[in-house]
Amino acid sequence: MKKIALLGECMIELNGAPFGEMRQTYGGDTLNTAVYLARTALPERIQVHYVSVLGADKLSQGMRRRWRAEGINTDWVLCDPVRQPGLYLIQLDNDGERTFLYWRAQSAARYLLQHADYPKVLAELAKVDILYLSGISLAILPQNDRTLLIEQLKSLRAAGVEIVFDSNYRPSLWQDQAEAQRYYAALLPEVDVALVTVDDERLLWGDADEQACLRRLAAYGMSKIVLKRGKCGAILWHKGEQTVVPTTAVAQVVDTTSAGDAFNAGFLNGYLLQKDLVHCCRQGNQLAGIVIQHKGAIIPPCATQHFIKPFNEDS
Repeated sequence: MKKIALLGECMIELNGAPFGEMRQTYGGDTLNTAVYLARTALPERIQVHYVSVLGADKLSQGMRRRWRAEGINTDWVLCDPVRQPGLYLIQLDNDGERTFLYWRAQSAARYLLQHADYPKVLAELAKVDILYLSGISLAILPQNDRTLLIEQLKSLRAAGVEIVFDSNYRPSLWQDQAEAQRYYAALLPEVDVALVTVDDERLLWGDADEQACLRRLAAYGMSKIVLKRGKCGAILWHKGEQTVVPTTAVAQVVDTTSAGDAFNAGFLNGYLLQKDLVHCCRQGNQLAGIVIQHKGAIIPPCATQHFIKPFNEDS
């Protein structure tokens, strides 16, 4: 059995029009990936752990129950009796593109590394096959904790844990662009697999084009890079060779929230089962293509259940 841990923050989600009808659920980039990975994986082949902190409130208790129902192991989701989860509001335009408003400055997940039980979790992380995190996982932490986490990633990687990273750059979470670049530059040399979005990379680094982006990332020494390009599919970079993996257009884009997170889940499902990397990218495209046809970060389970059998077949 393969074991993966996904580290980050999940928040309460409000989805709808301000002063209009609102739908309450939950979401967060790494949690979204954990959900879609757990839904499409056979539990006897892939064990999905989430690493975070929730509160002791009823919303936190309900979120934890629902994650377990999705097939996610929550043993490493710690409890903070003082703080609660953050909150975000999604607003959609007529093309399904979204904007976000956040209330997360004092969320429980922000203080993960300072939790009294975190050292126990860190010891367990040395036993997983893959540790997955995002730029948001890093950004929400206090500055000293960001540096500490990067040092811990270095130790985990030395112990044989593969590090998978989605840059997922959100400017509002950083003091300025230079600060984000400094922390990313410290983290990227510890990354084995980069699953990044071209728009985020250009926004953070100002890459002239996709090739410049790939060359910059490859210079850090990572062995595998996937550049996600939305409706244009993905570019896979592996050992100096590139492969364009196209996607199939969908009839109607309803909501692009968590499209990249779903891609990552489809990719990771294949990667954990040691499938060909191009096949992994195809799985990512397929899953993302379904998710963008529904509202919200986490769509109904019935919309993704048909991926279970093909994703778990040997390629």
